[in-house]
Amino acid sequence: MATTRKLVVEVVDAKDLAPRDGQGSSSPYVVIDYYGQRRRTRTIVRDLNPVWNETLEFSLAKRPSQVVSDVLELDMFHDKNFGPIRRNSFLGRIRLGSGQFVSKGEEALIYYPLEKKYLFSPVQGEIGLRIYYSDELPPPPSPSPALEPVPEEAKPVEVETPKETADPPPPSPAQDPPAEVPVPNEEPPVEATASTPPTESPESSAAGSENPPAVDPETAEKQADADQPSLAANQPEGDDIVREPRDPAPPPPSPIPEVTISRSVSGSIPETKIGGIGAPQPIRRTMSETASYTSEISDASTIERTTFDLVEKMHYVFVRVVKARSLPISGNPVTKISLSGTQIRSKPARKTTCFEWDQTFAFLRDSPDSSSSILEISVWDSDSPAGSDAASFLGGICFDVSEIPLRDPPDSPLAPQWYRLEGGGAHHGDLMLATWTGTQADESFPDAWKTDTVGNVNARAKVYVSPKLWYLRATVIEAQDVLPPQLTALKDATFQVKAQLGFQVQKTKPAVTRNGVPSWNEDLLFVAAEPFTDQLIFTLEHRTPKGPVTVGKVRVPLTAIERRVDERHVASRWFGFEDTSDEKRGFRSRAHLRLCFDGGYHVMDEAAHVCSDYRPTARQLWTPPVGTMELGIIGCKNLLPMKTVDGKGSTDAYTVAKYGPKWVRTRTVSDSLDPKWNEQYTFKVYDPCTVLTIGVFDSWGVYENDVGKEATRPDLRIGKVRIRISTLETGKPYRNTYPLMMLGNGGVKRMGEIELAVRFVRSSQPLDLLHVYTQPLLPLMHHIKPLGLLQQEMLRNNAVKIMSVHLLRSEPPLRPEVVRYMLDADSHAFSMRKIRANWLRIVNVIGGMIELVRWVDNTRLWKNSTATILVHALFVMLVWFPDLIIPTLAFYVFVVGAWNYRFRSRAPVPHFDPKLSLADTVDHDELDEEFDVVPSNRPPDAVRARYDKLRAVGARVQTVLGDMAAQGERVQALLTWRDPRATGIFVGLCFVVALMLYLVPTKMVAMALGFYYFRHPIFRDRKPSPALNFFRRLPSLSDRIM
Repeated sequence: MATTRKLVVEVVDAKDLAPRDGQGSSSPYVVIDYYGQRRRTRTIVRDLNPVWNETLEFSLAKRPSQVVSDVLELDMFHDKNFGPIRRNSFLGRIRLGSGQFVSKGEEALIYYPLEKKYLFSPVQGEIGLRIYYSDELPPPPSPSPALEPVPEEAKPVEVETPKETADPPPPSPAQDPPAEVPVPNEEPPVEATASTPPTESPESSAAGSENPPAVDPETAEKQADADQPSLAANQPEGDDIVREPRDPAPPPPSPIPEVTISRSVSGSIPETKIGGIGAPQPIRRTMSETASYTSEISDASTIERTTFDLVEKMHYVFVRVVKARSLPISGNPVTKISLSGTQIRSKPARKTTCFEWDQTFAFLRDSPDSSSSILEISVWDSDSPAGSDAASFLGGICFDVSEIPLRDPPDSPLAPQWYRLEGGGAHHGDLMLATWTGTQADESFPDAWKTDTVGNVNARAKVYVSPKLWYLRATVIEAQDVLPPQLTALKDATFQVKAQLGFQVQKTKPAVTRNGVPSWNEDLLFVAAEPFTDQLIFTLEHRTPKGPVTVGKVRVPLTAIERRVDERHVASRWFGFEDTSDEKRGFRSRAHLRLCFDGGYHVMDEAAHVCSDYRPTARQLWTPPVGTMELGIIGCKNLLPMKTVDGKGSTDAYTVAKYGPKWVRTRTVSDSLDPKWNEQYTFKVYDPCTVLTIGVFDSWGVYENDVGKEATRPDLRIGKVRIRISTLETGKPYRNTYPLMMLGNGGVKRMGEIELAVRFVRSSQPLDLLHVYTQPLLPLMHHIKPLGLLQQEMLRNNAVKIMSVHLLRSEPPLRPEVVRYMLDADSHAFSMRKIRANWLRIVNVIGGMIELVRWVDNTRLWKNSTATILVHALFVMLVWFPDLIIPTLAFYVFVVGAWNYRFRSRAPVPHFDPKLSLADTVDHDELDEEFDVVPSNRPPDAVRARYDKLRAVGARVQTVLGDMAAQGERVQALLTWRDPRATGIFVGLCFVVALMLYLVPTKMVAMALGFYYFRHPIFRDRKPSPALNFFRRLPSLSDRIM
C-alpha cells in the first residue's frame, strides 16, 4: 500500500524573547510556511519563555516540482490582541533547508537562534524545534453510504488511477480545515494561489453534468466558520490568522469524485481538478534534482560520476547465457564456454518451461582489435555417465570474436537471441544468449563471472557503508531503597553500579552510604550503532568482604532513549530494579538515571591525525559537501608471493579504500603478481583536511571451497597508502605509483607498487571552500564538553570492534583484520623508533628558530658587516616609526612565501616516508619490542634488557624535565624573596628602570639598547652578560628533591 509522506514540525518552546507589549513581556505565536502551506500555533499570553509543544504537518504533495531545494520559513509574532499595540509585532524568523530534515526516529530537539528581518530589528532569543519526515499509511476506506440515484447526464466521469499514485479526494470547502492562512501585517506579500484555498465559482461547472447551484465565496466562508465553532473559540478576537486545530478530525470520504474548477489569479485559464486525481502530475526528474528532500535517507541519492576517465579501459568479451529449449533430456544441463584457451562451466540449469541459467561471463581481452579467435559455446548433459562424452554433448555454437559487436555505456544492453544448437544430440534445440565486447564500465561487469577472479563469489567488487555510530551518555545519579529499612542505620554499606551495552562494560566508583541512598553522579559513555536492537543493562552491586552481591538490574531499550545534538539538559528518570533473587522483599529499589544519545560528537573510529571524516553523528548538523574526490585504482606491480599453493608462490590481491563512512573493495585478481583492476570510485568531501586510506591485501577466500578449514586464515597485509585531500589541487588529476612497504620484525620490506589516480573536484563556491579552513576541525560539542584522552582511546577501540562486526556481516565480508589495519587500531603501541622519530620532528620544527637565532648572533658579532649595517638602518626606522613593525613583518612573510612558491614540491602526492620514520636505520631489537604483544611473550633476559634500556632513556628524560622546572623556578624566585639579596637587586633595578622610562623617551631608550646589543666585538667582553650570570645564580627547588 502506498504511503503518504509528510514533513512534521514540532514547535516545542522558545527562550529569551524580546518584550513587545510595552509591559516587559510578549504574547508570541509561530507561523510556519512551507510552499504556501501555512500553519500557526496558539498564542502564549505574556511569556518570554513560551512552551507550545504543538505538532504541525505539511504535505509534500503540494511541493512544486520545479523547486530544487526545500525551504521552510518560520516567523514569530507578538499577538496584537494582548497589549496596547495595534498590530502584530515581529519577534524573529528562521529559514531552514532540506539538509536539516531527517527521517522519523532520527529527530532531535534543536534550538535555532532567531534572525532579524531588517538590520536594526530588535530580535533576540531562540526557538526549539523537531523537524522530520513521516511516512504514514492512508486510512482504510470507510463503507460508502447509500446514495440517491443520479441521472445519467449528471453522473461524474470515473477516472482510474493506480493505488500507488492515487491521492485522497480533497474535502469540500465547508469541511476543509483552515490550514492555509492569510499573511499577517508584518509579513511580505505572498501569491494568492499559494495561500487561498480553491473555491467553486458560478462560472465553473463539471464536464458532462448539469450546472450545480452557484455557491457564493462569502456564503461558503461563513458556513465553514459555522461548522467549526471550537476553532473560533480558540482564536483571539480580531486576529487575522486562523490557527490550525491541534487534532483536526479527518473529513468524511466523498462517495463520488468531487469536481472542482478553480480560476487562476490572472483569470486567463481555469484549472480543472477531478477529485484530486486528474490534476497534471509533476514531471519526474533525475535523482540529483529530487535529492533535496530525500538526501536524509542516504548519501547515495545524488548520482555519482560514472565515467572511467581516471583508469584504463579493460576490454572483455561478455557472454550472457539465458535459457535453452527443446533439449532431449530431463536433467539439468550445463553450458561450457571456451575462448583463447580458457574454458569455464556454468551452473546446472533450473527446469521450468525451459532450461534457465541467466549467467553472464566476462573474458578478458587485451584490446577489441586483437587477433581473431573463436568463441565456442556448448551445451552438455550433466547427468550422463562418465566416459560418454558423445552422448552428453547436446550441441554448440561458434562465434568469430572479430564479428562480436562492441558496446559502450550508455548504450542499451544487447537483447539476447535464440540460436539453433548444432553438431550434437539436440537436433532441434535452441539456446538463448547474447554476446558483446565491452569494458569494466558495463553494468553487467560487477556480477559477471570473470576470468581474472576464477569466478569466486567473494572476489567481486563491493561498496560498504559504515554503521552510524552514536555516543550514549549514561549519568548514574543515585539509588534509593537499596537495603531493607532495618539495616539502613546499622553500618556503612558500599555500592557500585555496573553498566553493560553488548561487550562494553563500565563501572562507577564505589559509593559508601549508611541510609540506603548511595550517590554517584558519574557519566558513563558507550558507543552504540544503528539500528538500536540492544539493551543497556545497569546492575547494582553490594560490595561485601566475600565478593559483590547483585541487588537488582535495570534494562533500558536503546530505542527509548532520547537524542540530543547540543549541551541542553536532558530530563532524568527513575527506573525500578528487577530483583534477581528469589526472595520477595517488601521494598523495591530504584535508580535515578539520565540517558541520552549525544549526536553533537563525532565518533572517532580512526586516529585523529589521519581521520577521513569529522562530521557529527546528527545529520541535522551536517554542512553541504565542498567537493568530490575521485579515486582510480589501476593496479599493482612486482608484488611478492604471499603464499604457496601447489608448490609455487601465489598472490590473490585486492584493494580496499576507506574515506568517511564509505568503504570500497575491488575484485580479487587470482594468482597474479601484477594485478590490474582499473576501477574508479567517487567520495563526497565535506572537509578537505582529511585523509584517504588505500590498503592492499592478499585473500584466502579464493580457496574457501577447496581448502576447508584454511578459509579461516586471515587475509595478509601487503601495504597501505595515505593521501591527504588538502594537498591536491582542484581539478587536477594525479596519477602516480606508490611503493607498498611493510614494517615487521625484520625491518622494512618492499612488497611491490600500486598505481593510483586521484582527483579533487570542487562542487561549492570558492569562498565556501575557503570558509571551511576557518571552522573548528571537530564539532562544537568536542570543545564545549571535551572528552579525555584515555576516554577517547577507549571509545575508539569500542567503535573499531563494532565496525568490524558490522562489516563482517556483509557479503562478501570485510574481515576484521582488514578493518583494524585500515583504521590503525594498533597505532598507539609503544615504540622507541617512533619516540626518536618524533624527537627529530621537533628538532626539525624548531630548526628554523635556531637558524634565526644564529643569524642574529652572527649579525651582532659583525661577521657580515654589510648585513649588520642594514640591520642597524632597519632598526632605527622601526624604532622611530613603530607603526611600521607589523606591516613590515607581514610583508616579509609574504615575500618569503612567494619566493618559496617557486621551489614548491613537484613530486607525487606524499605517502609513507621510511627515512622520516627511521624505518631504514632502526635496530632489530627495537622492532622486535615494537611488535611484541602485551603481556610480552619474549624470554626473561630479553625483557630485562629492554627494561634496562628504557630506564636509561627515562633517566635522560628525567634530567631534561628537571632542568626545565629549575629555569621556571628561577623566574618565580625573582619576586618570592627566597634569596633576599637577589630579589632586592631585581626590585631596585626595576624601580630605577621605571624612573628612567618616566623621564627619558621610550624611543631613546630602545635606540640605546639596540645599539648596545649590536655593538662591535672590540667593545665586547668574552664573559657571559651580567644579566645571564644573575639569572643563573637564582635559587631553584632542585636542592630539595630527595
